[in-house]
Amino acid sequence: MNIEYLRFFYEVASVKSISKVANNSHISQPALSQQIHKLEDNLGYKLLDRSNKGVQLTEAGKIVEKYAKNILKVYENMLVDLNDISNNNKAIRIDAFPTMATYALPCTIYMIKEKYSNYNYYLNSDYSQKVESNIINDVCDVGFIEGAPDNNDLFYSSVGRDRMVIVAGKDYDIPDKIAVDELNRFPMILLIEEYKAQKVLEKKLMDLGFDIKKQNVLFSLDSIESIKTLLIKSLGISILPYSSIKKELYLKQLKEIKVFDESLEYDVNIIYKKDKEMDTSVKEFIDFFKKVGEKSFC
Repeated sequence: MNIEYLRFFYEVASVKSISKVANNSHISQPALSQQIHKLEDNLGYKLLDRSNKGVQLTEAGKIVEKYAKNILKVYENMLVDLNDISNNNKAIRIDAFPTMATYALPCTIYMIKEKYSNYNYYLNSDYSQKVESNIINDVCDVGFIEGAPDNNDLFYSSVGRDRMVIVAGKDYDIPDKIAVDELNRFPMILLIEEYKAQKVLEKKLMDLGFDIKKQNVLFSLDSIESIKTLLIKSLGISILPYSSIKKELYLKQLKEIKVFDESLEYDVNIIYKKDKEMDTSVKEFIDFFKKVGEKSFC
């Protein structure tokens, strides 16, 4: 199978338009259509239904699209590894959930790079479920997730804990400590459920008799930075990981609201494949990380 055929198919599947991909790739529509036809011939399945309104994926097309992203990513990783060989370097790919990738790991990688300068480190941010999938599919070498992995083929070890904090802008009109039944008075902006910590939070709160979905929720966002911007402008309250707001708490741009006596903590785990023969460079990364642990976080 020609990898470029697959790449073009994936781009067309993403935007649902052959003409857009052709224009962006500076090739003619007939040439692009021919490449996709060749992919269909190679696989023995029709992948796209074409019409004047654009293209739609067939059932076979949906399956190919699902696998294409990982195949293309692994192919790109292979090219990087080959390039690193010529430069006498080794690539180590690290996937981490957004809070970890943004607010904790950059300093760790800086420290490790100082010790192992001949390795190239690539840090990617993704939700915990996708991080697990990328480890299983060899898209990355090491991952960091919230809580324990769902897949039994993954080894995991705790590298620390974080906690969810009810937080508001420093000037927002809300007491520093309130009762649970008063929370509904204040508009709330939440993280989307793709954040595993959000799901853990909802379960813990439900155990405490508090249904977060029945609160005065304005909307949910995937960006912690966007939520912090809204909070600083006193446009509501939120529940965010402490590691993502500790700077704003220190600078007194945000304030923590005490509601629950129980700590809303969750584990942060490092994960990797159980049955995979580990490269020396990856083992050194894991060993070094276990040695420095949370002390290396930003």
